[in-house]
Amino acid sequence: MILDLPRWFDLHTHFRQGPAMPAYVRAHLDMGCAGVLAMPNTQPPVARVNGALEEGAWSIEGYMKLLHEAGADAFEHLIVPLYLTRQTTAAMIREGAASGMLKACKYYPPHGTTNAEHGLPMDDLIEGEVLRAMEEHGVILCIHGEQHALSGPDYIDAGQNAETRFYQERMPRLLAAHPKLRIVCEHITTRTAAEFVAAAPDHIGATITPQHLLYTLGHLIQGLKYHLYCLPVVKFQDDRAALRQAVLQPAQAKFFAGTDSAPHTTKATDCGCAAGCFTGGCAPQLYAMAFEEAGTDLGSTEGHALLERFLCLNGPAFHGFPPSRRRFRMEKAPSRTEVLETPAGPVTPLPSGLGLELTWRLAY
Repeated sequence: MILDLPRWFDLHTHFRQGPAMPAYVRAHLDMGCAGVLAMPNTQPPVARVNGALEEGAWSIEGYMKLLHEAGADAFEHLIVPLYLTRQTTAAMIREGAASGMLKACKYYPPHGTTNAEHGLPMDDLIEGEVLRAMEEHGVILCIHGEQHALSGPDYIDAGQNAETRFYQERMPRLLAAHPKLRIVCEHITTRTAAEFVAAAPDHIGATITPQHLLYTLGHLIQGLKYHLYCLPVVKFQDDRAALRQAVLQPAQAKFFAGTDSAPHTTKATDCGCAAGCFTGGCAPQLYAMAFEEAGTDLGSTEGHALLERFLCLNGPAFHGFPPSRRRFRMEKAPSRTEVLETPAGPVTPLPSGLGLELTWRLAY
């Protein structure tokens, strides 16, 4: 079986900084990726719009230059969101939007994931001038939707977790206060979040990663498979079923691909485990496997259309640009991923870390 698709878009990925950037960019280009949204939780963060590196922050302009030098000029579309910090101002939003450089802003809960220590509580943003400026100028808010500063039992429990708390308590207030704000609920993991997005207005969308469509908390815990450790963590079977149901709705327009691919040269550390699954080079294959595991016949017209909509069409439509006119192909055949060698050290892709053989391979 051959799948012939428009080149797809990864609307949430990480390219980091430093000498390994070209390898990370190349891994995305090699898997038929036409465009990306590159996350700003770099070191230092992308917390300004224009100008040179100063005051412990890159600008979108400066980080885009680094990405282009690393080969990202080969993408058809490249978005770098602004990291929302306490130094972000409404004037910065207005001027950035007017310049055309600012397309999106990123909300991180404080200390909620890798390099998220510059974030601020959502309560400090709701009804504030920064979000009002974003709403007025059509700047998209990309949300890491977890409540911060929870104790262990509140962080994840059979009845609730940091994500369900956020979507039950913070998101309704956010939408009520800023009804026209365009929002991407990123890497959603729970039934609560999926149902919230499905019921929300059309200007609320969501990305879903391949690991959250494929795996559950049981896969992570059984054997402590730390290459599967990411934030938000994979959840329960009912949550995975809800995510699969969301992406398999005919003609759905709200859910699209965002891998949250996050390279780490050292995954297990002395103080814990680095958060993030690296899926560069293998993401569309993993998505195809997830769709099949959910019962989709990708050889059928309907199944092909479902995967194409999720991978290739919905993301560009939400962000306001056309789908790619170029194509890539996948073949139903076994394949394996290899460790990615970079100048910063080796990076293990998720399938290699799990000893997983892919059932699809890229075929150009």
